[in-house]
Amino acid sequence: MTLINIRKRAFTVETTYHEHGPTPSTPLRLAAASAVIANPFAGTYEEDLMPFMADLRGLGTTLAEELTNFFGKENVEVYSKAAIVGLNGEMEHGAVWHEAGGWAMREVLGQPKAMVPANKAVASAGYRLMVPVHYIHASYVRSHFNSIEVGIQDAPKADEILFSLVMGDGGRVHSRLGGLKKEDVTGQDGLR
Repeated sequence: MTLINIRKRAFTVETTYHEHGPTPSTPLRLAAASAVIANPFAGTYEEDLMPFMADLRGLGTTLAEELTNFFGKENVEVYSKAAIVGLNGEMEHGAVWHEAGGWAMREVLGQPKAMVPANKAVASAGYRLMVPVHYIHASYVRSHFNSIEVGIQDAPKADEILFSLVMGDGGRVHSRLGGLKKEDVTGQDGLR
């Protein structure tokens, strides 16, 4: 029996054409694939959340595949994940997404080495969460530090959780602050 009961899904794309400078040849796209599910532990304390985390891997794979189908797997350069837990839940109900969502993105993208950044909150419906992204092969690529806003107007209800995965196809438009460049990444440790 699955613990996943989806009420709604959303797919959001943010496209940046310029940042008051020259128009780049290709605009930057960031996208978030989200699902709002019933929180099976709302209003209760459950000691063992591992079965819930394991069940979420399927949802993670679905959202990760939706994103890679949109971008093309070979074009994904940044990623992240997020969870917003309704008020009858607890932060740990969103923390299960660290493994489930992160594992799914790594699996679908061919095991990139950089950690998957994240943000999470316990909040009411309509809450908006800023989600950090960075380069999938090395966390220290400064040009790819960015963020996208995630949220759905009527979610999460008190007994729900909103889970999101985020991917994008480049670094910031007009990035020019130095640091490690993506073409100089060795890819050995997920940092550099």
